Amino acid sequence: MLAKRIIPCLDIKDGRTVKGVNFLNLQDAGDPVELGSIYSEQGADELVFLDITATHEGRKTFVQLVRKIAEHLSIPFTVGGGISEISDVASLLGAGADKISVNSSVVRKPELIDSLAKNFGSQCIVTAIDAKFENNEWIVFVNGGRIPTEKRLFTWAKEAETRGTGEILFTSMNHDGTKDGFACEALAQLSENLSIPIIASGGAGKMEHFKDVFTKGKADAGLAASIFHYKEIEIKALKEYLRQNNIEVRI
Repeated sequence: MLAKRIIPCLDIKDGRTVKGVNFLNLQDAGDPVELGSIYSEQGADELVFLDITATHEGRKTFVQLVRKIAEHLSIPFTVGGGISEISDVASLLGAGADKISVNSSVVRKPELIDSLAKNFGSQCIVTAIDAKFENNEWIVFVNGGRIPTEKRLFTWAKEAETRGTGEILFTSMNHDGTKDGFACEALAQLSENLSIPIIASGGAGKMEHFKDVFTKGKADAGLAASIFHYKEIEIKALKEYLRQNNIEVRI
């Protein structure tokens, strides 16, 4: 069995790490270069960098900031935000990213996944899906959770897999920043429907939530932000806890 991954996430706005609740009320959470370096040293399995306002502001991800962060990392580095064409991916991979995360651009133009997978390989393409549970269904949102779409979580995730994405990063907007636990039921359904890895995001508040997301939610990786940024949970202690609960992790 593959080891489960623990992934800190840097949500970036105006060059700073930020964190909110349900995608709203963003607060400063520190310097992304410093945080990335700390997580790499502490034993995180990967790092995710999401420029959360790039698409909404109609601009590209800050390549120079990506390069600065990458220089301090010894773990795989996924970057997303404002990626809409092949040249964007080439620039970010050239700046030190190992994988890229696409979201709004591929919801609007799904065939972009096919092109990116063909040019760079499925292993470096992550399709991020922000979805909110409303009226008994999971609705996919774009532009950093601002705009609802006609797409639904499970059908869109399956289409992304079929088109060649290597992983799905699912963020439950209902759970984001609440610290009440992950959307384990939806995650388990995703895991059963797909054959590619699922990264769970939204809701981590205590160590038990990670145990639940790997057992009940059947996720391959657990992603979190504020609990790591504000040192509420240390990655090494979390991994030791998971191992004590018979969950395979890299220490």
